[in-house]
Amino acid sequence: MTDKEGKEEQLNDKAPLWRRSKSEITKDQYEEFAKHLTMDQEAPLAWSHNQVEGAMEYTTLLYIPSKAPYDLYHSEKANGLSLYVKRVFIMSDCKELLPTYLRFVRGIVDSEDLPLNVSREILQKNAVIQKINKAATKKVLQLLETMAKEDKEKYGKFWKEFGNVVKEGFHMNWENLDELKRLIRFQSSKGLEADIIGLEDYVVRMKAEQKDIYYIAGESRQAVEHSPHLEVFKTKDIEVLYMVDPIDEWVVQSMNEFDGKKLINVTKGDLDLGELSKEEKKDQKEAKGKYKKFMKDFEEKMGDLLKEVRITTRLKESPCCLVADEADMGANMERILKMANQKVTPGKRILEINPDHPIAISLEKKFSENSEDPKLKDWYQLLVDQALLAEGSEIKDPAGYVSKVNGFLTEVLAKGA
Repeated sequence: MTDKEGKEEQLNDKAPLWRRSKSEITKDQYEEFAKHLTMDQEAPLAWSHNQVEGAMEYTTLLYIPSKAPYDLYHSEKANGLSLYVKRVFIMSDCKELLPTYLRFVRGIVDSEDLPLNVSREILQKNAVIQKINKAATKKVLQLLETMAKEDKEKYGKFWKEFGNVVKEGFHMNWENLDELKRLIRFQSSKGLEADIIGLEDYVVRMKAEQKDIYYIAGESRQAVEHSPHLEVFKTKDIEVLYMVDPIDEWVVQSMNEFDGKKLINVTKGDLDLGELSKEEKKDQKEAKGKYKKFMKDFEEKMGDLLKEVRITTRLKESPCCLVADEADMGANMERILKMANQKVTPGKRILEINPDHPIAISLEKKFSENSEDPKLKDWYQLLVDQALLAEGSEIKDPAGYVSKVNGFLTEVLAKGA
């Protein structure tokens, strides 16, 4: 199998394990064969054994390993299926048998329809291989879905080892997008870091009045769970998915809905919780009139940084937060692209103000009393910088920020003395 001696052993065996009827093979025999295939001492998490007859004849024996191989993220190297033709070993690591995002699967494909002299060049365009690939992909996804439903603990172990590789499928396999949506898992605001939840379970746990699926993307769980953007969700006990792996930003672009429900980024656009925010909407309408001139002044003085200043319903404890416009790139995606040395032109953000916060109330009063006060711009800049820091972004002028904070602290403390 993995060496010359092993291959000869299979050639001389009249009935290699994958050629025998499933009813004749015990659980221990399946597990021992997997260990022989993978050189792994741990039993596989699951397997699927299928013998297909008809227009095409082939056998597949597919294993989900317990542990990720060291070269899992070297997709040009890691691919675990061996190809046999009429029980004759042809090649190991046959990349044409499964899509790249399932490269962790180990096993055997034995075809009756391919020629014995088949080459990698022929395999790339071979109709038989393409049909086997399609069928084997379906079998693996069904195997994973069964595991997810019947043994959540085992599936959690699988997801920890291979979840990020499965996520690659959202940009590689549109044909099986629905299956991938049912398999994907995230952390959430209603679980610990070790807990994961699928979209189906999220929908089951949704509040009766809730129409959308909410998520927040960030560089870590700690960063997102302390985000001011979650304040209204915590108050109303609405679950939010945490997307804290860099690949999640690309995944969600292919997953804008599930079960007829939109996936909403809580850091983008004008948040609307529908029936869940009736009272907040009334208060927001009243506050817009009171803060209208103040917000216009804020926009004018911070026009080089901000697209808009508006009243929000999403904040309960913080004075303000920054959000991206619906069609603009979010702060987390900007961070990821910069880390990858990609050229990024930062877009102007929207500052949302909590009209009930003491800072907002006091600052609006200061503006009303003297709209020409030169210190207003410093206050505005201070709030924008604080909002950037709260979301985990860098501020352009850290020294200037510290200087402004020290100046205001000195002024306040002097008055207190």
